[in-house]
Amino acid sequence: MSENRLEIRRIFKLQRDNKWRIKRSSADERKARLRRLRDTVLRNEPRIVEALSTDLRKPAVEAGGEISSVIADIDDALAHLEDWMAPLPVTPSAQFGNAQARITYEPRGVCLLFAPWNFPFQLLFEPLVPIIAAGNTALAKPNELAPATSVVCASIIREAFDESEVAVFEGGVDLARELLELPVDHIFFTGSPAVGRVVMAAAARNLASVTLELGGKCPVVLDDAVDLQQVAAIIAPARCYNSGQVCLCPDIVYVPAARRDALVCALEKVIMATYYLNGELNRDSIGRIVDTRNLERLAGYLEDARARGAKIAFGGRIERDDRIVHPTVLYDVPADALLMTEEIFGPILPVVAYDRLEEVFASIEAGGKPLALYLFSEDDAFAETVVDNTSSGGVTINGWALHWFEPQLPFGGVNQSGMGRYHGVHGFRELSHERSVFVAAT
Repeated sequence: MSENRLEIRRIFKLQRDNKWRIKRSSADERKARLRRLRDTVLRNEPRIVEALSTDLRKPAVEAGGEISSVIADIDDALAHLEDWMAPLPVTPSAQFGNAQARITYEPRGVCLLFAPWNFPFQLLFEPLVPIIAAGNTALAKPNELAPATSVVCASIIREAFDESEVAVFEGGVDLARELLELPVDHIFFTGSPAVGRVVMAAAARNLASVTLELGGKCPVVLDDAVDLQQVAAIIAPARCYNSGQVCLCPDIVYVPAARRDALVCALEKVIMATYYLNGELNRDSIGRIVDTRNLERLAGYLEDARARGAKIAFGGRIERDDRIVHPTVLYDVPADALLMTEEIFGPILPVVAYDRLEEVFASIEAGGKPLALYLFSEDDAFAETVVDNTSSGGVTINGWALHWFEPQLPFGGVNQSGMGRYHGVHGFRELSHERSVFVAAT
């Protein structure tokens, strides 16, 4: 057995033996762990920002957003943990007389946590918050495609926690396979649907529960009266945020045919004003693609679309030396093009003209249930029609990803885009087992 495997097994046994003590921990004890994490993150804020810049050239405001999001989740848990942990009384059916019933929340046990590379800090620590709040232990793996951030994340975890509470392992695919062999109680994975299937298969071998935060082609649907300048001011930065490497990015825009050209012009104006100075890309305003493999994947998508007759309205330039894809808008993209069938994960946006909403619904359904759906309309009937005829993990109307930012709403996908929910109390419940307790009348 390799030295790496021996170490993994040692720490797993340590946490498995310790999970019963952690299970019995009070709200105050769990909050103390969360405060240690909060303090350690804040002390390391400059290192986090620098690491995110090194790995993805994230602008400081985007890096700061990763940190502030984690801090906000910790603060929410600190403010409400006693209420979340309280048993939920249930009134028994009349046939049971004076019996009593309640639902208690107990931790799942040892959790295995995998972080993605696109938000390598935020999406490691945001799930860790409810894991800790619910009284679990954790084996955490930062993402190897963001190596500088991985180092900082590992340092923070080792500083904030004893390895019997939270342990961290750095490495690549081979390490992930080693970790997936462990008979853990729960796996929390954020990443692609393809790898999500591998994780789910591994969980099935040990009957572990799973939370899968995946992705999909998040569509945008516009009506025939919405203000296109306002829409473009929201959609264009959303598509280019983190250089488009966001599972919640708009992946395709459906617009009434008569308004397509006007929307394309509005998008160009916003992109030029936001990301260019004197006609040249402002490199401080947009990050780089994570690695050469993903850059070439995006280049292949563009080549495939061109070959199939798609028209590039603007953009389309690729700078391989700096791993940059310039913000790009296309139209007349055939339905069988890779841009239309695969999640893009880059600053490329197809605009699709439609004549009837039924065409939009059929197209969305063909791509599977996305993580998010966006629609822009002041017409409540239009919005209701779109929502009623589609399915997605969540919906934001007249905005981008606002259902993600609202901590009172559960966040997660459905079928191909994932399973399970987190954020706020929903994350606490996701990382807990709802245990039924019935006290018979005497």
